[in-house]
Amino acid sequence: MGFNDAEIAQYAKTGSGVAHCPSSNMRLASGIAPIKKCRDAGVKVGLGVDGSSSNDCSHLLAEARMAMLLARTLLSETEGGPPEDKKQWMSARDVLEIATIGGAAVLGRDDIGSLEIGKRADFFTVNTNQVAFAGGSMVDPVASLVFCTPQNASYTVVDGRIIVKDGHIETLDLPIAIEKLNKVSRQVMNA
Repeated sequence: MGFNDAEIAQYAKTGSGVAHCPSSNMRLASGIAPIKKCRDAGVKVGLGVDGSSSNDCSHLLAEARMAMLLARTLLSETEGGPPEDKKQWMSARDVLEIATIGGAAVLGRDDIGSLEIGKRADFFTVNTNQVAFAGGSMVDPVASLVFCTPQNASYTVVDGRIIVKDGHIETLDLPIAIEKLNKVSRQVMNA
């Protein structure tokens, strides 16, 4: 990826942040961001999906899983094999922190990133009583969100407003939105 140790130190010194978009980086073959080095240096790190043109599904939990697995692969390669001390690895909780609190820090926002009194009421729920979670949610329900990567949220609330209810988007007519997006996509492809 396009920055070195001196630049990482400069990011940390200036309070700059990095939006980590591993799926996009891999799809475009544009390199891999040195996220462990950035975090170790105190650089703010958030997680992004980089748009549907280079990530396809804009699924933040899938991106979190990809970031975690990629970090583990990179550490294995640079350290000459899997480290004995698994604390060196990026855990599911580490990547969820990057996706939430880290993202808020990168954006310079102190009103989002965690569910607390005085902050925006942004959260989602997932039904773990489904086959994708069989066994996983009983062992560690937090880690299972990343490892099992559910396809849909049961509920999503943004700033206290219900956006997804019982797995269905409440704020738009989805078939019409899909039709419009496909029409625009065809126009772009034919331009």
